[in-house]
Amino acid sequence: MEDGISTDRIKLNVGGKLFETTVSTLQSGGPDSLLAALSNRQHHSSSTPIFIDRDPEIFSVLLSLLRTNRLPSTSRRFTDQELSDEASYYGIESHLKSAMLPNPLSGIDAAIVSTIRPASDGFVTAFTAIDDGSVWIAHGGQISVYDWNLTHAGTVRTHLDSITSIKQVTSTPITAVASDVASGVHFYNFANGRRVGSVEWIDRTDPRIYKARVTAVTDSPDLVFSAFDSHHKENCVLAIDKSTLQVTSEIGRQSGNSSKSTVPGTLTYVKELGVLAATAITSGAFGFSGYIRLWDPRTAHVVWETNEPGSGRSSRFGDSFADVSFDVDELTMCKICSKSGDLAMADLRKLGDDPWVYLRETNPSLRNTSGGISNSVVHCYKKQVFVGRDGGLEVWSRVAQNGESDREIGEESFRRNYIDKVQDSERGIISKIEGGGERLFVSREEAEGLEVWQSSVFSGAVLVL
Repeated sequence: MEDGISTDRIKLNVGGKLFETTVSTLQSGGPDSLLAALSNRQHHSSSTPIFIDRDPEIFSVLLSLLRTNRLPSTSRRFTDQELSDEASYYGIESHLKSAMLPNPLSGIDAAIVSTIRPASDGFVTAFTAIDDGSVWIAHGGQISVYDWNLTHAGTVRTHLDSITSIKQVTSTPITAVASDVASGVHFYNFANGRRVGSVEWIDRTDPRIYKARVTAVTDSPDLVFSAFDSHHKENCVLAIDKSTLQVTSEIGRQSGNSSKSTVPGTLTYVKELGVLAATAITSGAFGFSGYIRLWDPRTAHVVWETNEPGSGRSSRFGDSFADVSFDVDELTMCKICSKSGDLAMADLRKLGDDPWVYLRETNPSLRNTSGGISNSVVHCYKKQVFVGRDGGLEVWSRVAQNGESDREIGEESFRRNYIDKVQDSERGIISKIEGGGERLFVSREEAEGLEVWQSSVFSGAVLVL
């Protein structure tokens, strides 16, 4: 105490409205915040409040956030952008982000919360979700970025008429984009909207290699991997150095004259195992066929592969996969069968001649009795498997089994639940599912916008079997 006045109390005049709080509350915003700096002013114990020329109503919300680590109900009067702008001014944006992020994604309790519709061309041709819950959306020849709060952060127009592959490839805003109707993979700096590099597949000894299109893009900490397909069906994966944007190696070159040698449609880098996973799926009058192939990118050697049908590495010969997904955190992969519609999983650490475990639904009312569906997509995320069947969306959630380890997969390790309502499934055929942060993003064929799915505020319900 000094002269009867507590040195921990401080008065602020924000936009003409008087606030009284404690120094410790302001300093809880962090040492680099404006509020912490103001709390260190020597005269804060005087009767003259420190004046801040900002909105007092929003400041009241942010002050409550610092006191309780939660947003008060009055925050609903303001848009997310208004709250974010003020939090950024005071230097406490990380606190606001923590309070506004969605609950942990639980598929059995997820629901659509919004639909992102980019301006000018709302049809999403490709998108990539980021770990913090933000998303980069390609629509036409443009890229629109929506931050962790799903606020529009900006749009860049590229030289392409249509973008079908997109991937953020560095911590700085560099993204790789490509089109299945134009050659090469191209790199854009989102900060200034400029193209900073392009890579074409060139072989001066082979005249068949020219204007090769890109069908898939992924990255590792140091490299970008792009699958190229020439007009003569010669195809390969190029490894591109991130720092120089120069090709370092050619992986898996082949002539795509059959389903076993067609160009990969998806690429996934499994960091923990140091392998590049590629899948190729084709469909025709005789059904689905394709392959899954794992490469060691350091040597360009295949470390494991399977072809369906025809490899003998499936206990269900003839029931080829319609889609495949990899969980790089759990080191698993899953496939959905084209004829039966069944879901199978495999442990990437225990790949053998037939690594698949076919999941069995014990609840008769939820079993898939309709067989395969012509349009099926699958996505592994956060120990869950999300499946789109035509317009319907479902989730297979991990459940504890007696005597089963956390990573061991058994026939009854997962339980199936429907996520969507009837009106949701009527929006159109699901074309892609991808998770980012605690969100699930879903695009549909011939439908504008990108759906955002989150768990409700009441998430945490226990699955009763």
